[in-house]
Amino acid sequence: MADGIRFGTDGWRGVIAQDFTFGNVARAAAATAEYLQDPERRDLPFYRGWGVPYRGPDAGLVVGYDTRFLSPEFAGVTAKVIASRGVPVALTDSPVPTPALSYIVVKRKLAGAVMITASHNPPIYNGYKFKPEYGGSATKEATDLIERHLPPRPPELRAEDVPLTSLREEYLEVLEGRVDLKDISRAPLHVVVDPMYGSAQGYLAELLGKYKVPYTAIRSRIDPLFGGKKPEPLPELMGPTRAVIRSLKGRVRRRILVGLITDGDGDRAASMDEEGNFLDTHRTSSLILWHLIRNRGERGLVLKSFALTDLIRKIAEDSGLEVREIKIGFKWAVEGLFRGEAMFAAEESGGYGYRWHLPERDGILAGLLLLELIAAEGKGLGTLLQELFRRYGPHYYDRVDLELGERLEVVERVKSAPPDSIGGRKVVAVETLDGVKLRFENGWLLFRASGTEPILRVYCEMNSPEAVEEVISAGVALAKEVADG
Repeated sequence: MADGIRFGTDGWRGVIAQDFTFGNVARAAAATAEYLQDPERRDLPFYRGWGVPYRGPDAGLVVGYDTRFLSPEFAGVTAKVIASRGVPVALTDSPVPTPALSYIVVKRKLAGAVMITASHNPPIYNGYKFKPEYGGSATKEATDLIERHLPPRPPELRAEDVPLTSLREEYLEVLEGRVDLKDISRAPLHVVVDPMYGSAQGYLAELLGKYKVPYTAIRSRIDPLFGGKKPEPLPELMGPTRAVIRSLKGRVRRRILVGLITDGDGDRAASMDEEGNFLDTHRTSSLILWHLIRNRGERGLVLKSFALTDLIRKIAEDSGLEVREIKIGFKWAVEGLFRGEAMFAAEESGGYGYRWHLPERDGILAGLLLLELIAAEGKGLGTLLQELFRRYGPHYYDRVDLELGERLEVVERVKSAPPDSIGGRKVVAVETLDGVKLRFENGWLLFRASGTEPILRVYCEMNSPEAVEEVISAGVALAKEVADG
């Protein structure tokens, strides 16, 4: 670790005032400016192998930020340090969702962008994401080069006149062209919009209001503590969304209710059906893929992360589409999307990308596509999910996050000596693309160390809720046993 700064799955994240300090942010900003001016940057794989257009430092950067504690101030320091290094830079005039910032990089032909956000992490965290010219997650080669330029001490902060910029209208305009909002407006919908106090607040609501789609917005104000929870679309955090949908159920007649949820910086999404049942990222991504194939006629390679539901594979292969598993972290999907090889990419944490949009996650677009699906089918998401289950079999899922200092050791030990059975179910295969996945006849269990938090994640998918509970409980017990030696 470079004195508290290390770029992981998607950027550098740290605890505010512990390692995410103004001094360290200034160091990261200085390193970013030096990266842009380094001649070695031209040799990065995405220029030579993908065909990404190289843009020199004079093309400039834009710095955005989310709704976290001190995010505007961290963004201001970032912009001033980069400006002091001779790189043109603009600062957003308000909190922005990450996909909006990524889109602006592509539209304005910038050299990149910096987003101050810790995405879905707890409120005590903040983070620093870098987006290269293609408007997606930076590759490891790019962040390694940035780390090489980290100065040993924070640079002197000089007063710099940094211009402000607005991204909102440009981003909303492109979203209007990505989906059929007129068709959505004709559907009997009532949408509950839940940005979880994050920086996507107001964006989806504005589009729905423009097209006169009835909606109710919740958790749509600035709260750096995110209501005392982390801004991640998890079932245990969906109480407010569920309560609103169920309260509307008796009052909104002849309309299909749907909940659309985004995370802290708007790049991830989940949903809630017409009965107030939470549809996790596995079910949400499956519904989106089904819509892309069935109603939009999309064809091409499908990329799914190692921790994502097998339902994705079944839906794609049923239409004769190739499916490729990738490591966890959206940066592993960027090349396929940018080059147009992959038509859709999805990950367990709620990120979905499309070759006709950006090589980037976009939670707001995901919500619009779900509305387009409902409009096309005339049915709620819960009804549509049951149709998928009748066709491809039931899929149930859970994830447990364990705070384990020995998380890396646990993964390596299970990988080197996998058990013959878990929860009374025989292990029929062991997969090690990212972490270690134990496969059973009707599902799987995955152990993986988080790349952004001191956490061991235990994932499980089976064909019944009872089976998930049994297997994941046995998996947690195994992890603790291994951690204890």
